[in-house]
Amino acid sequence: MINITFPDGAVRQYQKGTTAIDIARSISEGLARKVIAAGVNGQVWDASRPINEDAAIKLYSWNDAEGKNTFWHSSAHLMAEAVEGMFPGVKFWVGPPVENGFYYDMDLGDRKISEEDLVAIEKKMNELAKKNNKYVRKEIPKADAVKYFSDKGDEYKLDLLQNLNDGEITFYTQGNFTDLCRGPHIPNTGLIKAIKLTNIAGAYWKGDEKNKQLTRLYGVTFPSQKELDEYLALLEEAKKRDHRKLGKELGIYTMDDDVGPGLIMWMPNGTVIIEELEKLAKETEQEAGYKRVVTPHIAKESMYLTSGHLPYYADSMYPPMEMEGEKYYLKSMNCPHHHKIYAAEPKSYRDLPYRVAEYGTVYRYEQSGELFGLMRVRCLHMNDAHIYCTKDQFEEEFRAVNEMYLKYFKIFGIDKYVMRLSLHSADKLGKKYVNEPQLWIETEQMVRQVLINSKIPFVEVQDEAAFYGPKIDVQIWSVIGREFTLATNQVDFSQGRSFKLQYTTPDNQTETPLIIHRAPLGTHERFIGFLLEHYAGKLPLWLAPVQVKVLPISDKFLDYAKSVADKLKKSDIRAEVDDRNEKIGKKIRDTELMRVPYMLVVGEKEMNENKVAVRRQGKGDLGVKPVDEFVGEIKVEVKDRITE
Repeated sequence: MINITFPDGAVRQYQKGTTAIDIARSISEGLARKVIAAGVNGQVWDASRPINEDAAIKLYSWNDAEGKNTFWHSSAHLMAEAVEGMFPGVKFWVGPPVENGFYYDMDLGDRKISEEDLVAIEKKMNELAKKNNKYVRKEIPKADAVKYFSDKGDEYKLDLLQNLNDGEITFYTQGNFTDLCRGPHIPNTGLIKAIKLTNIAGAYWKGDEKNKQLTRLYGVTFPSQKELDEYLALLEEAKKRDHRKLGKELGIYTMDDDVGPGLIMWMPNGTVIIEELEKLAKETEQEAGYKRVVTPHIAKESMYLTSGHLPYYADSMYPPMEMEGEKYYLKSMNCPHHHKIYAAEPKSYRDLPYRVAEYGTVYRYEQSGELFGLMRVRCLHMNDAHIYCTKDQFEEEFRAVNEMYLKYFKIFGIDKYVMRLSLHSADKLGKKYVNEPQLWIETEQMVRQVLINSKIPFVEVQDEAAFYGPKIDVQIWSVIGREFTLATNQVDFSQGRSFKLQYTTPDNQTETPLIIHRAPLGTHERFIGFLLEHYAGKLPLWLAPVQVKVLPISDKFLDYAKSVADKLKKSDIRAEVDDRNEKIGKKIRDTELMRVPYMLVVGEKEMNENKVAVRRQGKGDLGVKPVDEFVGEIKVEVKDRITE
């Protein structure tokens, strides 16, 4: 018999070789029908995999992230089986679950998958799913695995096998498809009830543009048709809100091949949004005691060697420029520059906490295949700051940064969020992380305790920390449920020593400060992309590039319309006049399409009475008001940054 410990601490005994499905069935048949994967001693396992020793167990259903990932990874294998049946000789690279579904990278030789093929593949997947084929796991010696894929001439799986040893290699088979895979998988294909293949793309093998381009086939599946229908409806809404589409329609930003991929050029409308966000950040940071600084866009190699970005971060940096026998790099992070500012003048404990902030421009060499609109770019404008403090000051400073996040959430109407505490991995010390095991444990506990004391919702994730310390990644959700990584709040116990940063203590000793790296608004690029999708382009009045459009009914009232716009501009309201020779109905429709918050229609009656007919985006006619009354109301709405 073996002891199985449940999440509530209860312990039950089962026969050796029992499975998660068996355990669920011992509780109820209904629970057994829902279980599609299991957590066994912290690892996600097949629900049908035998458990042969004492274990702590969690049962996962479709409603759990672990369950969804298992479901979608199994669906990728089902798709591969269908593709292999239709395209004999196809070779597969990897097929992981992603945020909404799965993909599989495949080498089709000279063949291509068309949109028409997607329909046929979906049909074949449905046929295969209904066979209720089991996903069968089998441990394979490395020599046998190498022979299997050598016989098939599959260089992609042979490449994966190079980094695996005996005892680490498993094959999974369902129906007529067998693949090298660590798993886990759902019990059988019959659980997959609804299938939609969503996209065909190209992807370089291993993400390296020097390698062959493979075909990447995306899909999504659900345990019921109803859930798929709801997802597809949400997808249609997301398409309407796509920041790339809205960015073009609203004249927010542009890109050009002559400038380069991932390098954003902000148009006048986008620049207004940037300036308003920066104004908000400056006001907030001034109130919180930050000092503003400005640093160069390049620096010598020696500084990045001191900071540790070389070699830890070299793959994400642009290659160096050589001048006068020195190597210079484009700035990928603001922090080393800020450390130099801290070190420029002696500090005592009376100077701490020392807070410096900058809207710094940084450059990161993202792979071409990973670039995506405003979300993944190569030039970023970052709402960055660094706090240098004593260990005794740490909790208050870290808490204050988190409270700044909450303030911003309220301003932008962000209701759903979670702080993700990213921790190190002990087996990667000295490789991915600074080799200070005790400091990692102490610092992670300090951050954890602040979150607990602040009653802020958070989750913990292993092996995603910064190389110099633990961090909090802020996850937010738009109104349609799309998840974004907004910003980060990091603790650094390493770079202070690397840069020999010091302060004098009350007893005239020297100590190294703790450093907090924080960026509550992240980058302009990612945050504006989020805002465009969150608001469907209908930005709050204070952020809108054009806040008011004055629409004269005819040219006879053009001078009056201009005088109204001038009065608004003198009150720092961004106003324009639509002076086109068009009918008023078309002017209203076009202004609605440009998501301008307020329209002021003016004709003979309004001109004679010094009034305006007010229309609000999404609300329609609000009636006629005196110009001065409207100006007074809108000034308050802008000043208070009201979000409707």
